Amino acid sequence: MRPDTPADHIAEAERLLRTATQYPADQEPLLLRAAAHLELADERERASSLYDRLLTTGPEHPLLVKALQAANLWEYGHEAEARALIAGIRLAAPAEAAPWTVIAETLEAHDELEASHDTFTQGLDLLLPSDGPATDTVPHETRALLTGRHRVRRLLGHTHDARDTLADRLHAERSEIPLDELHDPKRLWSLGSDNPAELRAEIARLRSELGTYRSELSRPFPVALLHWPERELTELLAAYPGLRPEYPSHPAHLTAIESALRDLATTGTDNLGIVTATVPSYEAFAAAEQTSPTAPTLLPQYATTLAARGRATPWPPPANGTCWCGVGAVYRECHGGPLAE
Repeated sequence: MRPDTPADHIAEAERLLRTATQYPADQEPLLLRAAAHLELADERERASSLYDRLLTTGPEHPLLVKALQAANLWEYGHEAEARALIAGIRLAAPAEAAPWTVIAETLEAHDELEASHDTFTQGLDLLLPSDGPATDTVPHETRALLTGRHRVRRLLGHTHDARDTLADRLHAERSEIPLDELHDPKRLWSLGSDNPAELRAEIARLRSELGTYRSELSRPFPVALLHWPERELTELLAAYPGLRPEYPSHPAHLTAIESALRDLATTGTDNLGIVTATVPSYEAFAAAEQTSPTAPTLLPQYATTLAARGRATPWPPPANGTCWCGVGAVYRECHGGPLAE
């Protein structure tokens, strides 16, 4: 059940904190989720303490943690500190989209529209230097920057440019309601209308927008398949030969992953990902579940748990990006090409 009250959010945060103690290797995503629940419960000082705790332990994504800390600090009266963090993040020029999105949306939320627009644009200049790439080559995380920039430009009254057009095309793949309509500043006036037709139209728009937000929120929990690197798979099968029918060979294992993900994609399943397994982690998981590593239901359960801890890599990679299999080849020339029959 999704938490709905401050008490629910606090209880969920406490559960995540306990889980982080049990799984120190996954501390960062678990503490970030705990901090998010504390923010929703208006326990912003506790959330800030969690962000500080993460920053002292050398997180994998320090600029994202700083961005989330900035957004949280501004919300409970520490504007100067938040601005300093945002300036530092922009100066550091992160090569990932999430910190740019968080700080740009923070500025937008506090009516700093010009600064927000500049931040969205700076992030896109770094991560998407071409104005008109094919839609299937834009990473999911970068799409949020395009959408946010489109929204702020509408609020500022700017005319469309090539990136706005790209944002429109990407949005049209997921919704029948145009992005221009969702981001129309005049929408606010329709909320006070007594015209039933206008209210029904606004409800339809809000439902579409909510669907987009739900999709974004579900990103940390993708439908994920388990990937065993060759060395790990060899070790796994040597220790647990009962799993050999599941993995007849390493090349077949890799082909099966790509084939299954393509099949899921053709059925409309979104949020697909891959989690990389290791034998020590799998054995620890089996021990925690008090079952044998050869139990038939344990492999998918392990994959789902790793994904829920934020360990999934989105699939597919960009066509010109590195293949997920780990050999270092370009995806389209590796598992992104035609599958072997």
